[in-house]
Amino acid sequence: MLITLCYLYLWARWGARPTRVIRRTVRRLHRTRCSFTFCSSGGVGKPGPGALAITEDRVCLRMGNRVFFTDESQSIDDLNKWALLLVSPFIYPGDILEAEHIAFVIESILLRSQNLPAPFFPSETIVKWSDCCLPLACRPGEPYKLFAEASIDNFSKLGIAFMENRLQMDNGMVPQKIVSVHLQDSVLKELQQLTVSKITEVEEFKIKPEMIEPLIDRNDQKVQNEEYNQKKGSACQEEPTNASEKGAEFDEYHHLHLSSCHECLELESSTIESVRFASAEDIPDLPYDFSSSQEGSVDTTCQTVQNIPGKPPNILLFVGSDCQKVQQRFQQLHSILMDCLDTDCYIIYHLKEKNVLSDPWVHNCLLLIIATEEPISEAVYQKFMVYLSQGGKVLGLSSSFTFGGLQLKSKEELKKSIQTLVFSKADDSEMKLNVVTSGILFEEGTGELPSHPGKLKGYLENLDRDRMIVHLPFGTNGGEAILCQVHLEMSPNTLIETQDAFNLLKSSNFMRFEVLKEILTVLGLSCELKKIPPLTPLYLLTADEEVRISFMQWLTRNVGPEGVMKFRKLTLKFVSSYKPELEVTPSHMPVITATEDFAPEHFNLEIYQKNLHTKQLGKIILFAEVTSSTMNLLDGLMFEVPPDLGLVAIAAQQTQGKGRDGNVWLSPIGCSLSTLHLQIPLYSHLGQRIPFVQHLMSLAVVQAVRSIPEYEDINLRVKWPNDIYYSDQMKLGGVLVNSTLMGTTFHILIGCGINVNNSNPTICINDLIIEYNKKYNKNLSLLHVDYLVARTITVLESLIDAFQDKGPNAILPLYYKYWIHSGQQVHLGKDEGPLVWIVGIDDSGFLQVHQEGGSCEVDIEVLQEYWDLEEVT
Repeated sequence: MLITLCYLYLWARWGARPTRVIRRTVRRLHRTRCSFTFCSSGGVGKPGPGALAITEDRVCLRMGNRVFFTDESQSIDDLNKWALLLVSPFIYPGDILEAEHIAFVIESILLRSQNLPAPFFPSETIVKWSDCCLPLACRPGEPYKLFAEASIDNFSKLGIAFMENRLQMDNGMVPQKIVSVHLQDSVLKELQQLTVSKITEVEEFKIKPEMIEPLIDRNDQKVQNEEYNQKKGSACQEEPTNASEKGAEFDEYHHLHLSSCHECLELESSTIESVRFASAEDIPDLPYDFSSSQEGSVDTTCQTVQNIPGKPPNILLFVGSDCQKVQQRFQQLHSILMDCLDTDCYIIYHLKEKNVLSDPWVHNCLLLIIATEEPISEAVYQKFMVYLSQGGKVLGLSSSFTFGGLQLKSKEELKKSIQTLVFSKADDSEMKLNVVTSGILFEEGTGELPSHPGKLKGYLENLDRDRMIVHLPFGTNGGEAILCQVHLEMSPNTLIETQDAFNLLKSSNFMRFEVLKEILTVLGLSCELKKIPPLTPLYLLTADEEVRISFMQWLTRNVGPEGVMKFRKLTLKFVSSYKPELEVTPSHMPVITATEDFAPEHFNLEIYQKNLHTKQLGKIILFAEVTSSTMNLLDGLMFEVPPDLGLVAIAAQQTQGKGRDGNVWLSPIGCSLSTLHLQIPLYSHLGQRIPFVQHLMSLAVVQAVRSIPEYEDINLRVKWPNDIYYSDQMKLGGVLVNSTLMGTTFHILIGCGINVNNSNPTICINDLIIEYNKKYNKNLSLLHVDYLVARTITVLESLIDAFQDKGPNAILPLYYKYWIHSGQQVHLGKDEGPLVWIVGIDDSGFLQVHQEGGSCEVDIEVLQEYWDLEEVT
């Protein structure tokens, strides 16, 4: 208490004075040609390399080892060493550094967390640099230099925060110096020309008929995927011979290949899955070192906050390289794991041998299961050991994998024989069960075994007490492995042919599951089983009564006999009320039009209606408590509904959620699960830059939260190209975009999944709010899914309107404010790939990087279909 009072006294006595000194000095002198500098005072007035040649009479303020002084005007006169960010206001001559704005350069370096200095005022809140300025260009290197502009007040705010050591940069960068600069007229002109030339380059690009690749079979109007896959590597395609044929084909569903010097879009099966060269997985997960309109949107039942420095919920299965048996073995393992694990918490992937060395899986794997009896190559073995050394968890199931002083010994009489296993659990209790052995046992070799082995162990009830299950810790980072030489992974009917043997194993089948669950639990996984819920019918909801009347009139004119509308993938049957005998399947869904009795547990229509403020988007809602995937619900219907009746599908839970590149999106209760329909004219700013759709949706989610009064500091951010992150640490949402071109209109489905109120399997938005409330003694309300969906759609429509009016520059400043890649250095490809700095995204939405010692910018172009980006740690 006494220390707190001392701090309050010191601030009242001295704290306000430095703040006034900085603000008054900047306001009074900003129109002059002098330069303002904030830096460390270590070299001021002292001779030697790097010393600041400044006299004491120019010093305005000293605080600790930091100094604020004025000097002669500094200028930037060489753009060759700077990488221009495409958010510059110079494209509009009237906006060139307004009189009340200051241009400046921030220099920063990368320091390890243990070397970071403590704030001068511990009680002051952190000031994030990106919240106070607009970045214009950067100069990668040491120090990393960022060229930006800010208003007088925001520049003063940056300076005050720097002096008090509470200015925060991105990605571990620590600010060392801030200096205001003057731009020569020639530099301003050059910047304007550079930016305008880039924008003009894309503005002049139009999709020409000769760029269209007709791939429609005229006999049945179905896309011939096999034919396309054979042809897509070819440089030439047969084209229509006259304009009328081209125009006719242009009005149908098409595979398109749109290309320019900056972009390559591949529309497959009449959809754009995303930009070919990159995906959310290409940039690996980083190491873990409301106003009155919100009324009623509170959900106070958020589950317990999980440990934030966790890993993505990925379980990888390595089953060897035998192509004939590998898929069957993977399916067997997948099946038993799904019976043991909480299916809401984990995703199971097949780790193929070719991907072990090429893909960045080590940091994204919660558990590695090795289940192959064949020898493992040295390169693959070393990769597995790297994973273990970094804290990885390994489960070996009748595999050849071992390490340290543990060796494998063959015992022919044990090969596929039924034996009694004595298994010791973590609580030291024992259980006996009948198992099939692999013919291999463990024994100590010449190397050293851990002095403190894990608690789990298993041995055969025979004279030799042969060791079948061992539990070994590894390294100092928490790595551990449990290795088994009994077939816990296989069901009795796949192992033994005789009925007596089958019966013997079947009697121990329950205990076999218990042993496997115990092992998985010790390795940190949850084995609380949950049943997949049955599908439920759809409810037809609307934003207001006028929209409802309009839609019902349209429906009356267009619905088929018995209220049925059939589409390619889905049949909708519109009924006034639900009856139990109605069929509900992924391909046949009843839609209930009367909503008087609509009272779902996880969606409040009134909250949605109050917070949706759009001209078109999100007006017609198809809601389901449980559905297979919201991406399927609008497919077909979206082509029929009038443009002014914007469709959105919302679900409380999905059973087959979709992610990019075939990934699975976990969809437990508490997720925001929606698919929104957009119509974008082909010949428009956004129609020419379709990759930006995923950026706009990601940005809309973040802005929907951080634009709520008092929620501005909830650390929700954007990860290029389509992920929502907590800070730069953990993913809590993603976006999937499918697009179909009909005539001159893109029909776009935007699937969006955001963890709002589900702490498992990783983290959710309400976790961030709870932690923020604890840290800053606040009482911010938790968010509800219906509230967030409505706000996100509202923000998205405003972002699209701005983009269609002025192009990328209208939204990029806000995008850069929230993205996590500022000052990030990565490898392209593998660890030995080119080392580059991430600069920004170009006018087409593709990632821009800068390579030192090479060209000023290195665009990821159409020459490369796929790049892995490995962050430099």
